[in-house]
Amino acid sequence: MIDLPSTDEAEGCIQCQMGSKLVLFITGHCHWMCDYCPLSENRREIDFMYANERRMEIGDWAAVIEEGHAMNATGTGITGGDPMMAAERSMEACRKLKAEFGPSHHIHLYTSIPFKPEVAKKLADSGLDEIRFHLLNLDYQRYVPTMQACRDAGLFVGIEIPCEPDQAERLHELVDEMKGGPALFMNLNELEITVGNFENMEVRGFNLSSEITAGAEGSAELARELHAKITPEHGFMIKYCTASYKDSGQLRRRFLRRGEHTISPHEQLTEDGTIIFGSIWCEPEDSENWIEEIQNQTSIPKQFLFYDSSQNRLEIPLLLAEEIAEFIDAPVAMVEIHPTHERLEVGLVWLNDIRP
Repeated sequence: MIDLPSTDEAEGCIQCQMGSKLVLFITGHCHWMCDYCPLSENRREIDFMYANERRMEIGDWAAVIEEGHAMNATGTGITGGDPMMAAERSMEACRKLKAEFGPSHHIHLYTSIPFKPEVAKKLADSGLDEIRFHLLNLDYQRYVPTMQACRDAGLFVGIEIPCEPDQAERLHELVDEMKGGPALFMNLNELEITVGNFENMEVRGFNLSSEITAGAEGSAELARELHAKITPEHGFMIKYCTASYKDSGQLRRRFLRRGEHTISPHEQLTEDGTIIFGSIWCEPEDSENWIEEIQNQTSIPKQFLFYDSSQNRLEIPLLLAEEIAEFIDAPVAMVEIHPTHERLEVGLVWLNDIRP
């Protein structure tokens, strides 16, 4: 049996806040159509995989592992959809990740399915460390046998649900109902209003709590009330995770971590977790001439010059681009990207008056 930790957070949360968890989207399938589901339409009810932002074919474990190494992942969070809709695939993921990264690689999984208790041992044997249950209709008792089986199998068990302001009475009841039960923690996520759910949230009368967050008004206040109820006798801890923290905290740290491990010599990592560099637009047949000319004029080592044939541009350090932009007969710009596998471009600032 697992003892209650001395910290006030589960290991999955700690690593997520560090930005060191690989996010493995195992399937878009889910049993339910929760009206608050924040999942975008391009992932909902479609069976494919993502490792962080990188889309991949089902079972492409080499690509999953490559992405894990690219960010020096210390753990993985398996999500969806509902990962237990692809239970065998989820367990295979656990086995592959543990084999590659070792037993200390912490893996947690989310599910809304109160699966048969005998499945719990299979999950533990596959290498899963922690499991988080999403209580449909906040029906706690329905999940107790499954959660207890997971505890008995050696898994760290918790409940993770959105903090719905119009469910305040039931959530207060739930906190008391959980006292002394199998769950070791409750994660309350700020109810988010997103592109995927805003129509449903509007029907329920929810408004944004501010102009700078996707959180629903009243969610944070309710979470503080619930947290204040917890005493040592409850036997579990409560954590509240805001929508803004997920975006500006967890995601930023994960981008910073991946950027630190994949950055090229000519690139610069910003405090926001993006990568910036200078670019000169030129045709492939002219790229070597450009590289030779720049080296002759500046003595910069060749490893600081990279020709991207997919974009028809020569990437160079931003400082150099700023110095030479006015003196060359070619488009020059500062390019900003996310340090993801696809290197999503998020910014472009022209440094001279010439355009491609």
